[in-house]
Amino acid sequence: MTETTIGLVAGTLTSVAAIPQVIKTLKTHHVRDISIWQPLLLSFGVALWMIYGILIGDVPIIIANVTPLICNVILTGMKLRYNDE
Repeated sequence: MTETTIGLVAGTLTSVAAIPQVIKTLKTHHVRDISIWQPLLLSFGVALWMIYGILIGDVPIIIANVTPLICNVILTGMKLRYNDE
């Protein structure tokens, strides 16, 4: 039970961690202080975790990586789009 609770809390925290940055960046279009490498590398990392979850059939791993993948792909796109503003 303790392991499951820790896993659920960890998955939830890592899943929602990028949401505040996405919201702030959507509002301000300010991306100068965001390194392109941070969301790009996180996108690849969580995509690999999601693929791993799919390969072993682990639904919690898959679900825990969907939100951060979407958020970090969005951040990468905003960094590329708003970089000149």
